[in-house]
Amino acid sequence: MAEPRVPGGRESELELACGEVIDTHDDLHMGIRALDCACGETHAVVLGAHPLSRFVPEFLVDVLTETVEPADDHDEFTTAHLMGVVMEEFPEEVAVADAADDGAVGFSMAWITDFDSRRLHEVVVELIVELMEHAVSHSEDDDVMSEFEAQMLEFDVEAFVDQYRAERNFDDRHDSAV
Repeated sequence: MAEPRVPGGRESELELACGEVIDTHDDLHMGIRALDCACGETHAVVLGAHPLSRFVPEFLVDVLTETVEPADDHDEFTTAHLMGVVMEEFPEEVAVADAADDGAVGFSMAWITDFDSRRLHEVVVELIVELMEHAVSHSEDDDVMSEFEAQMLEFDVEAFVDQYRAERNFDDRHDSAV
């Protein structure tokens, strides 16, 4: 995972990909999912406490946590792993704050992307599909791979994200899984 970028001497300052600096104490909180930035853009915010079901339905979360074996000390695939994959694909577009030792905030990790929440949602779904495709490619059953490929040809990421976001209330900090 990338080292947090701290521009000044204060540990609570974080430089975003756009170049603006925020204060993790003042600008981030447990209910935040988007940050209206001084640069004029709205950036997606993901906190370590946000569940994977923010992006995909519970049944898929169950599949991911049961099948993906993290290469770290965690027992299961988490939001931190997912955001690690996003950072791997977009290293210059994600700022990360490690607040694990900061008792002044209610989160341990925060990721702020240069793109908005909707675009992040699309990116996450695309990366999960790639992860699933990679897993299926290791199957010794050609029929399974063919069926998966056929289903993915019909799968529309944008339509999925539209529907999923419509079924969840992303404006309320108490949104529930579907």
